[in-house]
Amino acid sequence: MSFERIWHKSYPAGVAGEVTFDETVMPEILTKTAGRFPDRDALIFMGTKITYRELDALVNRFARVLTSLGVAKGDKVAMLLPNVPQIVIAEYATFRIGGAVVMNNPLYTERELAYQLNDSDSKVLITLDMLFPMAMKLKATTKLEHVVICRIGDYLPEALKPLFPPVEFEKKEGVHLFMDLLNAQSDAPVANAAGWDDVGALMYTGGTTGVSKGVMLTHANISRNTQQLRYWFPTLKDGEEGVLAIFPFFHSAGWTGVQNMCILAGWTDILVPKPEPDTIVYLLENFKPSLLPGVPTVYIGLLNNEKFRKLDFSFLKAFMAGAAPLAVETIKQLKALKNVP
Repeated sequence: MSFERIWHKSYPAGVAGEVTFDETVMPEILTKTAGRFPDRDALIFMGTKITYRELDALVNRFARVLTSLGVAKGDKVAMLLPNVPQIVIAEYATFRIGGAVVMNNPLYTERELAYQLNDSDSKVLITLDMLFPMAMKLKATTKLEHVVICRIGDYLPEALKPLFPPVEFEKKEGVHLFMDLLNAQSDAPVANAAGWDDVGALMYTGGTTGVSKGVMLTHANISRNTQQLRYWFPTLKDGEEGVLAIFPFFHSAGWTGVQNMCILAGWTDILVPKPEPDTIVYLLENFKPSLLPGVPTVYIGLLNNEKFRKLDFSFLKAFMAGAAPLAVETIKQLKALKNVP
């Protein structure tokens, strides 16, 4: 029996009603993108640039790190990080060796995080030095075997490092510094161990109807979701666009719609660790992304920022909104900015 797919009439011009998916997982996609656009910036972090060739090599290094810590296929590696280079490196390294990532919100309480880490059977936690005290409490009350500590300054330009001095902490068994582990490993290729039907991630729900629930996403889910999202932007070109990564990667919108889609399309991911108006304006002025995602509160904050209102937006191709509808007045104010598409 056939029926008319009337919703196709609402699709924008150029968006296909029927698509096909490549049966390839995200760590393989990263390697393919590194081959297509080796010198294209994959990540920009407050001025530090990491090309796709470099990102793929860093993922190989950290894949070896995880193996050295005893992480095997099917094991869970928990992320407790904002949008910094380490979260992308660690996620794709986990994918590459067949593990599953567990995404956590750094703003959650110790009780909320302990529940998610225990519920997921997470073996390793990757987090920031400023969260060290909480990380030690979590290690004592969960099944964590290792905690890997990242520093904001690890990938900052030299001129900005003094603004984020490292947080000192007591070295303990099972506690490691991200850069120490990374620099000790080779960047030779690591064979992909992620299977199409393997669970690649646990994304926890907001818990509005009770405790948060870990949604099990297979690599098929992750890859197809990323591929289908790419089809919605037929006028944007692979290897040519940049996205301001305001959406956090521990949230599904930022994870799929920004991080993973950038890697699929060879776009540049301009990382925003803390989405404050002045930081966003600095990144817009200096790196001129094609796409500016944001939630209504972010756009309202930007529109109240004089520097933002004075920008020339001729570099921008689209605003993207999520979490809630934009108010009509907010849309009007965005459209009134200089050279908005």
